Amino acid sequence: MSVEHDPALLARAARIRLLGLDVDGTLTDGRLYFDGEGRELKAFHVHDGQGLVLLRRAGVHVALVTARRSPMVERRAAELGIEAHMGVADKRACMETLRERLALAPEQVAFMGDDLPDLTALRHAGLAVAPADAHPWIAARVHWRTQARGGAGAVRELCDLLLLAQGRVEAILGESAAHAVPADAGGGTR
Repeated sequence: MSVEHDPALLARAARIRLLGLDVDGTLTDGRLYFDGEGRELKAFHVHDGQGLVLLRRAGVHVALVTARRSPMVERRAAELGIEAHMGVADKRACMETLRERLALAPEQVAFMGDDLPDLTALRHAGLAVAPADAHPWIAARVHWRTQARGGAGAVRELCDLLLLAQGRVEAILGESAAHAVPADAGGGTR
């Protein structure tokens, strides 16, 4: 069944005002890379970043919630204008603190994660989401799984779902079309 035709999922998504995201395995492909000096490297998908920017502009608060500390995550969050909570042992407690700070109801909170450290946050979310390649124990306990894998557009799928459910897509497309360079204007294509 396509997302557009799942009324229960769309109803959950329409209420979301806070999105919490795990990083490794959700916003990245879950692999850990280290350079010769022992510095951690991460790859982020540009589509995920665009979706998060659109979601933030639509008034949804976004926070990265990760157990690992990483300058790469801190930098990516700053680029996107979103919060980063690193070194988090209890993701549910972190999300609860954010929810209370924003004065939101539990059903207004979504969380996306892929493995056991995310389970408590997922269980307490009004919309629990996992990427396509989430561990089976997690995949069986969420409201929705994306078709894309973690780090390969899964977060963008979730952002698109939220924007669709909240009636924001046409305005985004209209705004984007207004800023597009016409094909015959000599600007070429991207």
